[in-house]
Amino acid sequence: MAVNPYEQDLGKNAANYQPLTPLSFLERSAAVYPQRTAIIHGRQRITYAQFYDRARQLASALASRGIGKGDTVSVMLSNTPSMLEAHFGVPMAGAVLHSINTRLDAAIVAFQLDHADSKIVIVDREFQPVMKEALAIATVKPLVIDFNDTEFPQANPASSDLDYDELVAGGDKNFKWSWPDDEWDAISLNYTSGTTGNPKGVVYHHRGAALMCYANSIETGMMIHPVYLWTLPMYHCNGWCFTWSITMMGGAHVCLRWVRAKAMYDAIVDHHVTNLSGAPIVMATLLNATPDEQRQITHTVSFNHAAAPPPEAVLSAMTEAGFRLTHLYGLTETYGPATINEWNAAWNELPRDALAAKKARQGVRYVTLEELTVMNPETMQVVPADGETLGEVMFRGNNVMKGYLKNKKATEEAFAGGYFHSGDLGVLHPDGYIQLKDRSKDIIISGGENISSIEVEDVLYKHPAVAFCAVVAKQDEKWGETPCAFVELRPGATATPDEIIEWCRQGLARYKVPRHVVFTEVPKTSTGKIQKFKLREMAKEAR
Repeated sequence: MAVNPYEQDLGKNAANYQPLTPLSFLERSAAVYPQRTAIIHGRQRITYAQFYDRARQLASALASRGIGKGDTVSVMLSNTPSMLEAHFGVPMAGAVLHSINTRLDAAIVAFQLDHADSKIVIVDREFQPVMKEALAIATVKPLVIDFNDTEFPQANPASSDLDYDELVAGGDKNFKWSWPDDEWDAISLNYTSGTTGNPKGVVYHHRGAALMCYANSIETGMMIHPVYLWTLPMYHCNGWCFTWSITMMGGAHVCLRWVRAKAMYDAIVDHHVTNLSGAPIVMATLLNATPDEQRQITHTVSFNHAAAPPPEAVLSAMTEAGFRLTHLYGLTETYGPATINEWNAAWNELPRDALAAKKARQGVRYVTLEELTVMNPETMQVVPADGETLGEVMFRGNNVMKGYLKNKKATEEAFAGGYFHSGDLGVLHPDGYIQLKDRSKDIIISGGENISSIEVEDVLYKHPAVAFCAVVAKQDEKWGETPCAFVELRPGATATPDEIIEWCRQGLARYKVPRHVVFTEVPKTSTGKIQKFKLREMAKEAR
């Protein structure tokens, strides 16, 4: 057999091969821009040299407590410097970062802590009551570290005797952090919303996270030294990997603890923000601001928005307000955004309705994704590119998760046929752009957060007066979508909408609670299957 001359004596070695990791981006930015502002939080200004020092100190402190490869460090934090430090310091210790959605209830938090086998938990005082309740339920007994945001002090007392800043101060800023042995090593753990039971733990690897940073900067047109406003929760897909991307670009992370209109306008104007990301609710918050909250924006701000595109009137209002919009789409399993509605300037000349139709599409694959298509999930054949034939949106490439933690069956099902099955239904247009048409699991997206209709229905069915129920999405100007519950009462039973809503509050996180309750006979097929397509139409009229 002939020897391939391009392989002979030309193997990988320390000089020509290093595993990809986003951790190296902080090291580089600290070396190249040591005195440049990396993080802005209230009155705090943290340089890249200080950011790198604190990340290494955190890694050192974790390592001194026995944290290393294969261990999970869980954090329940707002968009604060501590959250950014955790995105580097935890994996620098060789561990895996588990970011907890701050809107979750104690039972789900406890499930995640147990499933992840969390060794350490870092918790902001704002979320201390929920975490305290979760830890009382959980089987694991992690070391708890209290974070006190001195810029925005919280009324809740310390959750432990171990203070985060004291922990970091005790670490070594010259700590020799762990470059991954393999770029396939896990870097983070993010849980899905649990649409059909308990949430699944999505595992990201260093390679995918690093490639997402390149993709984010290219696809969103982000220039060197961006000023990025953190309206997107950093716990959500690791902030769509912008936690690492902005650092790669030597940019300034402008932390925003709460998404409020005045704080956003002040940050945009005072810090000359260039980029931000978020769900349509962020747009609504900006556009619905009162005159005393608004400020004149005199520069262009790039806004990356995901989920279903907002109405044309909202898009136009945002453009007029000085924002350049980029429509993205993705899932937790794809590290956040994986498609972009790449805009063709010629479309600007189209009639209004045709232009709106173009804006509604989710688009084409990210530059680091290998394949994006729509297939029949049974035959695994690509659907006709006619913009009408429904199929399941499929992904393949380096920006697809490593798999689901401790869930071989779910991982195999998700990757059946060599593609990641999104569970979203869509069509393929003649020009190769995809467009979502429905969600196969009836997901409701509220403020960028997924809500399972099944989960809400399970709570409703426990009410003694409920015979049948179904929950669908209702369009909402502020949240994008909110749950609308249709309830058929048992014969002779009575209930009020307020009573049903209060019942749901006892068993659900507040953002999952239906905002509308309609008492009616729930439409069903001859076999008893509830006809949700009819309910979606009825929801449009619900008040």
